[in-house]
Amino acid sequence: MAERARVAILISGRGSNMIALAEAADRADCPYEVVLVAANDPDASGLARARMMGIETWGMSHKGMNRAEFDALIDAELRRVRADYVALAGYMRLLSPEFVDRWAGRMVNIHPSLLPAYKGLDTHARAIAAGDVEAGCSVHVVTADLDDGPVIAQARVPIKPGDTPDSLAARILVEEHRLYPQALAEFVRDESRS
Repeated sequence: MAERARVAILISGRGSNMIALAEAADRADCPYEVVLVAANDPDASGLARARMMGIETWGMSHKGMNRAEFDALIDAELRRVRADYVALAGYMRLLSPEFVDRWAGRMVNIHPSLLPAYKGLDTHARAIAAGDVEAGCSVHVVTADLDDGPVIAQARVPIKPGDTPDSLAARILVEEHRLYPQALAEFVRDESRS
């Protein structure tokens, strides 16, 4: 088998999408391997889960540092592990323009809305308040503008009568865990062919 692409995952919390990506990487036909899970919170529970899965981790608080300074530390770790791609999985911090430029075309994110709708936070509440009949999640290439890069894949979920932001989020999360590994694998395959 050809050498697999080296993926680093950035998280801020429990890392459920990171787990989905890492579990997919265990499959023989997966075109990527997870070489690092990094967090801007050294106590993020996802770091412990990654360590239990045998994945190298790095965690440091961003507090007291400017964005570019902190992102330079993460970038150094990504280069140290020779990452080819970066996957944002619940990474709740805006990235510096320098970092985004450095990883241009090689960094993806999952966002809990059908982009371009509802960029930013509170996506489920906003979709319900708007009277939308469906919501979902999008995997996109990261660009300098928040949740604005080209969409790679989407999954749609109906909004049911009586849905709350939490009930909708729970159903969308199931789709995120299915969609993200599939979309990342396709992205890596497509990039390796180009």
